[in-house]
Amino acid sequence: MDNATRIHLVAVFSAALLGGAAQAWPIDHRVTQETTGWWSHNVSLAISDTLIVGEIAIGLWEGGESRFGKTDWQAIDSSAVGGIISQTSKYIFTRSRPSQTDNPNKWFQGKGNYSFPSGEVTNVTAIVTPFILEYGHDYPATYALALLPLYTGAIRVKNWGHWQTDVLASWALGGITGYWAYKRESPLILSVMPHGIMVGLKTSF
Repeated sequence: MDNATRIHLVAVFSAALLGGAAQAWPIDHRVTQETTGWWSHNVSLAISDTLIVGEIAIGLWEGGESRFGKTDWQAIDSSAVGGIISQTSKYIFTRSRPSQTDNPNKWFQGKGNYSFPSGEVTNVTAIVTPFILEYGHDYPATYALALLPLYTGAIRVKNWGHWQTDVLASWALGGITGYWAYKRESPLILSVMPHGIMVGLKTSF
């Protein structure tokens, strides 16, 4: 990704954030609340946490010299950057959650209002994107990974954790960081790791 493309992507995402801050899009509304079973917040947390633990474990074991290992470290870069941006945005925009108000236009409400964007949805999207980009062409079943961020986003809307535009922005953010990480020649975080991490712990066994 060249600098012009990066600037364009950042500009588009920033414009979306500012536009949303001015007024919520018409699609934002409370849905029928579901908080148990398949719609439990614990399910979306489990998906996000499992992917985080999984990517770290795979990265340490596989290293970054194989195709799979490099892609995994790209996912680590993507989720790290996505996590920083999403968390920072929460403190900037302080949007109230559907569980706090039925008005989606409640922005800049201060401490405790961290609806925009969704950290979990951003994280899940950011992790699966590099794998989809790398393996989707050769193994079409890889595209099924896209169901994870879709499902996670649906859960957060159903249990009133986020508005619809929170989730849309999170998909966009995770996709952008995933694409950015995938296009890097060398994974960023891996580049500052010891050589033993680069080759993977598997070489020690």
